Amino acid sequence: MMDAVLDLVSDFCFLYPLFMSWIWIAGSLYYWVRFERRGSDPAHPPELSQFPKVALVVPCYNEEAHAYETVMNLLDHDYPNFEVIAVNDGSKDRTGAILDELAAAHPRLRVIHQRTNQGKAVGLTAAALLTDAEYVLGIDGDALLDHMAARWMVRQFLANPHLGAVTGNPRLRTRSTLLGRIQVGEFSSIVGLIKRAQRIYGRLFSVSGVCVMFRKAALTDVGFWSSETLTEDIDITWKLQVRHWDVSFEPAATCWILMPETLTGLWKQRLRWATGGAQAILKYKWIWTRWDQRMLWPIHLEYGLSMLWAYLTIGVALIWAAKLVLADSLSVAMHSMIPAWTGVLIATTAMLQTAVAMLLDSRYDYRLWRNYFYMIWYPMAYWVLGLLTSAVAFPKALLRKKGERGLWISPDRGLR
Repeated sequence: MMDAVLDLVSDFCFLYPLFMSWIWIAGSLYYWVRFERRGSDPAHPPELSQFPKVALVVPCYNEEAHAYETVMNLLDHDYPNFEVIAVNDGSKDRTGAILDELAAAHPRLRVIHQRTNQGKAVGLTAAALLTDAEYVLGIDGDALLDHMAARWMVRQFLANPHLGAVTGNPRLRTRSTLLGRIQVGEFSSIVGLIKRAQRIYGRLFSVSGVCVMFRKAALTDVGFWSSETLTEDIDITWKLQVRHWDVSFEPAATCWILMPETLTGLWKQRLRWATGGAQAILKYKWIWTRWDQRMLWPIHLEYGLSMLWAYLTIGVALIWAAKLVLADSLSVAMHSMIPAWTGVLIATTAMLQTAVAMLLDSRYDYRLWRNYFYMIWYPMAYWVLGLLTSAVAFPKALLRKKGERGLWISPDRGLR
């Protein structure tokens, strides 16, 4: 009986990521044919019938190395009706002074100073409450927003009055190490591909907080961002969707970002993301009791199965390792964890998934294909990282104190 159960669990651990890869590939291709093929050509920005006011908001905490570059890039945005709001969230470096100097020279820029570190969610909420703009576009303090991004996002809002948020397409600037180059492919094969596929489901698990525009009326309806969540972008996505606001993806709205290129920085970032995801599935588990929330069931189930996969895979790996060490005393029959033909199948699927993703995203990032062959390391490096962070994140989310605020940390920005 035990052997049969182990065989079943082992098959799930092997087949689940392959199954999801094919779901994402098929969904993203369908999305491209239906929505993207003609509608998101970066060489032909959209002609808009009107230009409602947009607030470009950048919360900053200890961003003296990037604040000037980020804000100046925003001030040069190609949209006729916008303002820039920079939120200095209790920075301990020269971020506040740099922002004040820029505000003195540029009337479009307003600076909000918070005396202490309140967290990104509070900074975004403060900016949204103080602006009279109809739309709020938030980016991170190290990001460079494409000059046409607001036009692409506003186009979707004008076409859909039920649209609460449009998430952009983050692209990586840090490509100097193997970790950085793998992440270039990852952001296409995982982030971009999944968002396209989830739009076919009907709902997104999360917007990309580094580049996303909101309808202010929708933010008001849901009570703005929640300060107690570690990942404010995941939580606001769910808050909007449970209130039946639509959330969409705009691949042509690109934003160039920095990412960790050290194992320590990458672990901290992915653990925070995984903990935020675990917080979301725990907070919104009640959707299974409501028929009107059925459109959210697939993405809630997908994330829950991913966490189950992580725990089962770790368990199977430990039993297999114990069997190697205690071969004579542990009479358990199970599949080998050393890749054979299964490893070839996993690698082939991963490379195909990456190829499809890069094909879809190459019109927005012409250097993308240079990093393709580094992705052969992706299943080994990032699947292991993903299952370990998921396994640690769930108990962290369970044990986190109710109401504990998610504050800023100074992240690893990669090597430049």
